[in-house]
Amino acid sequence: MRDILNNILAQSEGKTLEFKRDSASPTLVMKTLVAFANTAGGRLVIGIGDDRQIVGMKAPLDEEERLRSLIADSITPHLVPNIELVTIHDTTLLVIEVFVSALRPHWLKADGQEQGVYVRIGASNCLADTALIAELDRSAEGISYDEMPMPELSKDDLDLAAVQKCFAGDWKLDEQALVTIKLLTSYQRRLVPTRGAVLLFGKERALHFSDAWIQCARFTGADRAVIFDSVDIYDHLPLAAESIMDFIKKYASGEASRALTLLREAVINALLHADYSQRSAPIRIVFFDNRIEIENPGILLPGMTIDAMRQGTSRIRNHVIARVFRELNLVGRWGSGIHSIFKEAEALGLPEPQITEVGMRIRLTVSLAAPVFVFATKAQDEAQEKVVSEAQEDKSGEVQVRARVKAQDGAQVRVRVDLNILSLCATTPLSSAEIAAALGHKQLSGNLRKALPRLRESGLLAYTIPEKPNSRSQKYRLTAKGKALL
Repeated sequence: MRDILNNILAQSEGKTLEFKRDSASPTLVMKTLVAFANTAGGRLVIGIGDDRQIVGMKAPLDEEERLRSLIADSITPHLVPNIELVTIHDTTLLVIEVFVSALRPHWLKADGQEQGVYVRIGASNCLADTALIAELDRSAEGISYDEMPMPELSKDDLDLAAVQKCFAGDWKLDEQALVTIKLLTSYQRRLVPTRGAVLLFGKERALHFSDAWIQCARFTGADRAVIFDSVDIYDHLPLAAESIMDFIKKYASGEASRALTLLREAVINALLHADYSQRSAPIRIVFFDNRIEIENPGILLPGMTIDAMRQGTSRIRNHVIARVFRELNLVGRWGSGIHSIFKEAEALGLPEPQITEVGMRIRLTVSLAAPVFVFATKAQDEAQEKVVSEAQEDKSGEVQVRARVKAQDGAQVRVRVDLNILSLCATTPLSSAEIAAALGHKQLSGNLRKALPRLRESGLLAYTIPEKPNSRSQKYRLTAKGKALL
């Protein structure tokens, strides 16, 4: 145990590890143990200060006995962790090891089942809501949410034409075939759709699962300050993957185009493993200049960790959706998805993808080796130029606030135009006509006419023939300052 403890002390607090100086706040200790048992197990080490200094315990035997009694009295169902006293550097620590429990969900007896269930998200203990408590209960019983029947519906509530189209070939989709792939299930001597069937092919999926859709957005820059484009996708799930990829491909120039296979794998993984029992939480695909974030609702299944996922360990959350995706060849070997994403990113020379738990959601971030900028069309340019012009003229009375907002929008557009020009000149010097053509303009627009001298005066661009400013061969090159900005 001492060798194990030395290894533990070298780690940071996280999903399966927490340090506490003492147990003076027993409720906090009980919350951590409950969260470990409900999520992926873990170790709580008591006697380690916030600064990672080993402070030990004054009366370790008494403290062990007290904690055993507290655990027995405070947690329901009964939890029996391993508790050991370990001496290191002449100081005694108390190590409580909890395994993911088959009796989950556990809760604090004093708060009751509705308010006392906790799960581990990163290094924090989070209170579980009703939907998550039900998911913990189902997972302990080996039942997936999408296998459950929807007795109020019938086979006619499924888009059978779409099912047949997806299963084109030798499949004869009669009732028996639909039962085999779990789109229909028996309920009180009649066949009804499963939740997975409605999620996959329901005629009115949004009516029954209002948040089972996909939100795609393209932002300019590296944050959510300025949105460039967005689309909401409500396609049947087997078709949604291609619609999402169509959106990504629209902006996947340069570095991003090399990662399309990787991104498709990540998109399908999100559709497959989303927790569709969660509400107000659609799947989100967010494209920034320097990265793409793919985010789905739901915490990791009990017993799973991010490290285990990276190594190829997989557990199926949605059995019906997984079966259909497998039959449609949308997924390959089980457990290969996340592992192959990391391997392909490495092969492409991309930064290592990041998986993080963000609240009750899982986010996969694929960073790009070089930024990919979006370019305004001529129509967008002209519309924004009109906005700026109106803002400059509209200065009276009640419209001043609106004018300021328009001016701010105009400033954002100017920044985007400037970045577009700088990124074009980063590869090779270009003339003003070549810059306009690259941005889809037949000639210089007002925004471009203003941007070029502004960038040159700022020292971001420079003439290639500075001694002859009006030369017909004049071009613009990116300066060292411009490179630093990009």
